[in-house]
Amino acid sequence: MQVKIKRIDKSLPLPEFHTKGAVGFDLYARTSITIEPAAIAIIPANLIVQVPEGYMLMLVSRSSTPRKKGLMKPHSIGIIDQDYCGETDELGIQVYNFTKETVTVDRGERIAQGIFVKVGIPQLVESDEVAGESRGGFGSTG
Repeated sequence: MQVKIKRIDKSLPLPEFHTKGAVGFDLYARTSITIEPAAIAIIPANLIVQVPEGYMLMLVSRSSTPRKKGLMKPHSIGIIDQDYCGETDELGIQVYNFTKETVTVDRGERIAQGIFVKVGIPQLVESDEVAGESRGGFGSTG
């Protein structure tokens, strides 16, 4: 599968899969940014991605980002749709500074990763009835 990408700043590296078995590619901060304690910020990721039909692009933290930077995605993931690829549709990495200190992300720093996920887009059909028993609880199987 080939995916078209456009870098905003061509002096920053192209994204790459760092190992043969890697499923995520690193995203780099296009600009330096300072994030105050308990604040949310959006870090420009220097890419516009033409997500292939039948896929979504999921943006997630690198496993080291919370430990090294004190940043996490406030809703865990970001979902990039297939039609988010216009000239101004640069990927943005939303982060939350959960520390009591100001955090700086430097230009060119690897801050998140992207993963392509195959998806099905169903036709939703409204019904007054659904099959199955209620299992109760929130996120619990018993």
